Amino acid sequence: MKKIYVVGLALTLLLSGGCANMNNMGKGATYGTAGGAAAGALLGQAIGGNTKATLLGMAAGALIGGVAGTGVGYMMDKQEQDMRNALAQSEAIAIQREGNVLALTFRSDFTFAVNSAAIRPGLDSELTRVAQVLNAYPQTTLTVAGHTDSTGSEEYNQTLSQKRADSVKNALVQHGVAAYRINAVGYGESQPVGDNETEFGRQQNRRVEVRINPVEQGQYQNQQYQDPYPYQGQYQQY
Repeated sequence: MKKIYVVGLALTLLLSGGCANMNNMGKGATYGTAGGAAAGALLGQAIGGNTKATLLGMAAGALIGGVAGTGVGYMMDKQEQDMRNALAQSEAIAIQREGNVLALTFRSDFTFAVNSAAIRPGLDSELTRVAQVLNAYPQTTLTVAGHTDSTGSEEYNQTLSQKRADSVKNALVQHGVAAYRINAVGYGESQPVGDNETEFGRQQNRRVEVRINPVEQGQYQNQQYQDPYPYQGQYQQY
């Protein structure tokens, strides 16, 4: 019981002291360190059966976990910066960061004509730049989510949102992004971010969001894609 208390106290101090005023890379290192420390402590206790073995295992696990956490955070930090540089002049695509997930919002009024799933030709340059960044970071997967406002029937909106998500996925594939990295899904009018009673709110709701997720170990086994970060529907429009 005493050993468990020591481990818990150490992890509490590690997390409380390491999470203030740091970027995503630092947070990744801190949480990776804490997770590795916990696993190492348990393994050390199981093997050595004493406090010394527990603390040695904790130290080793912290080192390994910290390195792994830093790697993911650093990769996503660099990808975010590259994407922001690539889209600095774009009015059609907004960028948002949520932990180690990067989200791109394709504003529908810039991307599609009314009631159409065909991407406007003028968006090709932005798609080219997005694909170039994505291809530079193959350690990520993508969830492409289509959304509509509440105008029209629910069934129609569901179909339109899926077609628009498929169109963005296909466009990225045509620009060289591997198809097995991408999952496209339509949500219709079910996940609004604005008020459908106003034109501004409906404009916010008409969108396609691309979530860029860091790959989990073994996720590409047999090239079967599984989205490790199910869509939350919590993004605000820029």
